[in-house]
Amino acid sequence: MQLETYIGDLLYRYDCVTIPSFGAFLTNRVSAKVHETTHTFYPPKKVLSFNEQLQNNDGLLANYIAEIEKIPYTAAKDRISKQVKAIKSYLIEGETIQLENIGELILNNEGKIVFNPSNHINYLTDAFGLSHFTSSNIKRETYKKDVEAIETGTPIAFTPERRSNNNWLKYAAAAVIVLGLGSYFGLNYYNNTIENHNQLAQEEANAQLDAKVQEATFIISNPLPPATLSLEKQTGNYHVVAGAFRIEANSDKKVNQLRALGYKARTIGKNRYGLHEVVYSSFETRLEAYRALYKIRREHNQDAWLLIKKLD
Repeated sequence: MQLETYIGDLLYRYDCVTIPSFGAFLTNRVSAKVHETTHTFYPPKKVLSFNEQLQNNDGLLANYIAEIEKIPYTAAKDRISKQVKAIKSYLIEGETIQLENIGELILNNEGKIVFNPSNHINYLTDAFGLSHFTSSNIKRETYKKDVEAIETGTPIAFTPERRSNNNWLKYAAAAVIVLGLGSYFGLNYYNNTIENHNQLAQEEANAQLDAKVQEATFIISNPLPPATLSLEKQTGNYHVVAGAFRIEANSDKKVNQLRALGYKARTIGKNRYGLHEVVYSSFETRLEAYRALYKIRREHNQDAWLLIKKLD
């Protein structure tokens, strides 16, 4: 039994996954951040931690294993207990336990379990498809000193106003005003004439068209049968996600590829980061969704995951 696989599935949806008689894996959401030195942008994520004090069985892990493997709840508890005994024996012998996509477990000198989380998977579903990237530092130049030097060395000179006989300018301005008024009224008269002419022509064309329509007779001897289109509407709040794409055309291309393979793929809109989500299919019950999820992981895509989301 791959215990880390079941733990990883539950970490996508729960903040605490307890392994009875061993400890609990906890998640804490952290916001996006920028590294001041490397200028690397990191998306929001869930940070994993381990608490050895939380060992009481809350039933979450055992119920999930029983549901997936189709075994009784007590049998699932026994399997977890055997796995825990094996892990503890390996830790006592000084070995490092590798839990894939979760992290490493090791005993320190005081006999306490030390956990080093893995950074390969982000269990925050809202950040699915986002990865870190590095941007070059923005350099800004300051020209303040150069401007001050230019202002100091460039004097501003004021010259007295030269007066002259400007009477001829008055007559020129009056002539411009008279010509402008004449052009304005003339243009208005021209525009009104054109508009009236166009309106009369339009009314005459409409009258001729009405006469033609009244004379026409439309007879269809062989009418086409009405077209019927039946579409299977997918419902359910459990979605097996194939990927999320920033460009909508890429999401449509992915849907066509999956449909060619026989999946009932579709897009379910954008997530909070503006990415177009593509799903293999949607299901009414969690059990149906998990069955499809594990089949898809075995046959097509190991990175597929389950999204619980109510669609409008």
